[in-house]
Amino acid sequence: MKALMIRNLTLLVGLVSMLAPACRAQAQVAGDWKGTLSAGGVELRIILHVSPAKDGSLTATLDSVDQGAYGIPVTTVTLKDSKFSLVVDAVHGTYDGIVNKDASEIDGTWSQGMPLPLNLRRATAAEAARPPAPTPAPPTDIDGTWTGVLDTGTTKLRILFKIVNTQGGLTAQMQSPDQSPVWIPATSVKRDGSSLTIEIKGIGAVYDGKIANGLTTIDGKFTQMGNAFSLSLQRVKE
Repeated sequence: MKALMIRNLTLLVGLVSMLAPACRAQAQVAGDWKGTLSAGGVELRIILHVSPAKDGSLTATLDSVDQGAYGIPVTTVTLKDSKFSLVVDAVHGTYDGIVNKDASEIDGTWSQGMPLPLNLRRATAAEAARPPAPTPAPPTDIDGTWTGVLDTGTTKLRILFKIVNTQGGLTAQMQSPDQSPVWIPATSVKRDGSSLTIEIKGIGAVYDGKIANGLTTIDGKFTQMGNAFSLSLQRVKE
């Protein structure tokens, strides 16, 4: 009996020693991280939330702040020595980085069709928090969803704008369903009579349009990084 107890104790000690490195790895990178992706003059703020799992592995979610996409699930998270990797199947992206000695920085590369540098730093609770939803207000005469087709000459892309009035003024989100299901929040929405301007700094885009008298169409131009294209919108029946 005594020999059996000793063997069991030995197995327990061995198990603890095997789990210890995994626990240290969890503690090393667990928490919130921030970084900025820069591509073609467009800057996208990224927040990464890393949490330890009971089995010694890591889980994570990703926020693309300027695209209004929060809680994107990370498929796999791995940390081996100082090499940190992510696979994000939801957006067909991967990340590979190196964690520094005090686990305060991760320098790496984000790949989503093309590789881009993405260096992560520890984020404060305020930086990692999701912004509160705006308080609704009575709808204006242009509230609702508007759709059009952006013809760049080489491709045609469907564009959707969703306009909502709030206590702080008009807000808008844009989606390009032929490219992504993500709705991108507008930085600002300004209306002066029949003139409407929607700015989306996250993708370096501005839409300037004229609202028709019948409130069923908006004719204008979509400008992104210096390139301007005609874009006519029609109101979508809800």
